[in-house]
Amino acid sequence: MKNVVVLISGRGSNMRSLVEADLPARVAAVISNRPDANGLEYARSRGIPTEIVDHTGFDSREAFDAALATVIDRHTPDLVVLAGFMRVLTEGFVQRYAGPLLNIHPSLLPSFPGLHTHERALAAGVKIHGATVHFVTPDLDHGPIVVQAAVPVRPGDDADVLAARVLRQEHVIYPRAVRWFVEGRLSIADGIVRVGGGGEQLVYGGE
Repeated sequence: MKNVVVLISGRGSNMRSLVEADLPARVAAVISNRPDANGLEYARSRGIPTEIVDHTGFDSREAFDAALATVIDRHTPDLVVLAGFMRVLTEGFVQRYAGPLLNIHPSLLPSFPGLHTHERALAAGVKIHGATVHFVTPDLDHGPIVVQAAVPVRPGDDADVLAARVLRQEHVIYPRAVRWFVEGRLSIADGIVRVGGGGEQLVYGGE
């Protein structure tokens, strides 16, 4: 059974969706850069080892990433999953885990990379918004796309309402992407991800 290490910074709702998805993998550890991350308590309640690497104790991103990598490697991961991990990772860290490193982003990439995606989507007047699971590369929020979920933007939506609609679909597609990975069904050619044995790479949450 493959080991998955999950990185969080806050409530860890996507981490929780992975734990509860009955995946053919073991969540070997949950690691946070914030000691007060709410998701740590949930992980402990499920008997999952937790670790804290507090980014405020380091003088540089490089030093933090090196310490983080040391902790990750103690758990011999086959896959590292970013689940609301609010740190921009250095190129050296990304290259260290290149391939088995997944992230989920709350927009339909390549639209709205970075922060405040829901506010920006509303300001742009888009009619469809969503979430993307992608492989991590040194270019922020621009790695090869594994699976996306689209949701409608409805009249009267504010950022919180839209974020909640997107989050429900995040909890659908992240376990799906991790399952595909640990089952060895993902391949990348010319920057395009394909799923062996079939598998829908677009979900429409038309709620």
